[in-house]
Amino acid sequence: MPTIPWLPPKPRVTGGEVVVMASKLEVKSLLNVPNFFLQSMIIWRQVRKSPGVVGVSLRAQPLRGTFWTLSAWENQSALNDFSRSDPHARIVAGIRRVMKNSVFVFWSPDASELPIDWAEATRRVTEQERSTKD
Repeated sequence: MPTIPWLPPKPRVTGGEVVVMASKLEVKSLLNVPNFFLQSMIIWRQVRKSPGVVGVSLRAQPLRGTFWTLSAWENQSALNDFSRSDPHARIVAGIRRVMKNSVFVFWSPDASELPIDWAEATRRVTEQERSTKD
């Protein structure tokens, strides 16, 4: 499973809470994987330069049509600004029709807990996914 390890695009935040977002994104068909992956790389370049980003990691399971994101932000406003800006907003609008399922989880750990490991992110996403199916 290809994983882009945690990259801190800025000097590490040393104290206070940060906003962490983890997501699991599934495409409807494996035929959608190549384009989804290419679009993800465009967003990857954008997120690394976005104001307020503290760190980010991506994980891909292309043969399952599943992609994971894990990011930390200085605050919710920085995350919201990123999600509403292009190319992210434009790409998300364009790929909605090929999405099967998407799960998003947010929490606010202390910056000293960064980087969040994938086991923690996966656990939280899986719990959220189960709770929405019940």
